[in-house]
Amino acid sequence: MFEDMAKRPAIWLSGEDSTSQIVLSSRIRLARNISNCPFPSEADTDSREKVLSFIKSAIDKSPTLSQGRFVKCTQLDDLDRSFLLERHLISLEFRQCRDSSALFIGEGEQVSIMINEEDHLRIQSLQSGLNIRAAYQIAAKIDEELAKSLEFAFDSNFGYLTSCPTNVGTGMRASVLIHLPGLALTKEIENVISQISKLGLAVRGFYGEGSDVLGALFQVSNQTTLGRSEEDITESLERVTQQIIEYEENARNRLFKDAKDQIEDKIFRAYGILKFARTLTSEEVLNLLSAIRLGIGEGIVKMVTLSQINEILAFSQPSHLQKYFNKRMEPGERDRIRAKLIRSKLAEGK
Repeated sequence: MFEDMAKRPAIWLSGEDSTSQIVLSSRIRLARNISNCPFPSEADTDSREKVLSFIKSAIDKSPTLSQGRFVKCTQLDDLDRSFLLERHLISLEFRQCRDSSALFIGEGEQVSIMINEEDHLRIQSLQSGLNIRAAYQIAAKIDEELAKSLEFAFDSNFGYLTSCPTNVGTGMRASVLIHLPGLALTKEIENVISQISKLGLAVRGFYGEGSDVLGALFQVSNQTTLGRSEEDITESLERVTQQIIEYEENARNRLFKDAKDQIEDKIFRAYGILKFARTLTSEEVLNLLSAIRLGIGEGIVKMVTLSQINEILAFSQPSHLQKYFNKRMEPGERDRIRAKLIRSKLAEGK
């Protein structure tokens, strides 16, 4: 499945937003559970099947979700799940995939809904660049439409009830995927992360919770939802993200003032390796693309565009590569095919 999706980058990686040089994407995720139904971790198969049926019926009635793809977990093999994780459409937990779980992917991949993950319902909205409010508006609209058919578990004192106590309240996680090579190269990133954490925000890797930081790409999200409104959460994250962008821009300015030749050499060496290498690992590619993305942001690299870099970022991931060519590959073969594909993509940019 999903070979058609593997031939094109997701819309949220379009790079068309004015902030996309630093902020790749914004995401809102809403956690919901159906009233009087056991949470997924405590539910038996029959209970989860009932929940799945309730939610599928509600999705079918939602005008906003009239176009999209609905798939049951039993239809997904391990490669499908890894591909969806790379696509940022599912979580690490959903990747484990149990019976009676399902996924809805909206047209354009700006919306995904996980059913019977940690909670009965995880509504996710993705937008390109720094567009947290736009992502929230879409997620809130879907939440409102589904609530016409579903009664969510809600407490007048605590708000929405969720499997994890940290999600109780609004049930909302807001996050941005942000590129911070300046702060990484100036060794300031740990200090910035420490400051962010004191503001009630979490910093994670490229694939979110439980993942490593690759290519100077970080996910920044709110940690608490109880006692805070959706507006407060989105405003806070937006404000902090703008501050991080300012820190990053200042770090880049210092780098190019104090070590211009070395940084430019790093950028063009990265381009040369991608353009001529015969084998490349996915981690290598993420780090090399980070340098080129920096060069594009500073107006140094003109032979390739941000949208091309985002396309390579997507297609070079292990499962994307196998879906792109519709064949399973061992790591060594992937490294050779990845390098060949990137050479081809860069040649198109002439």
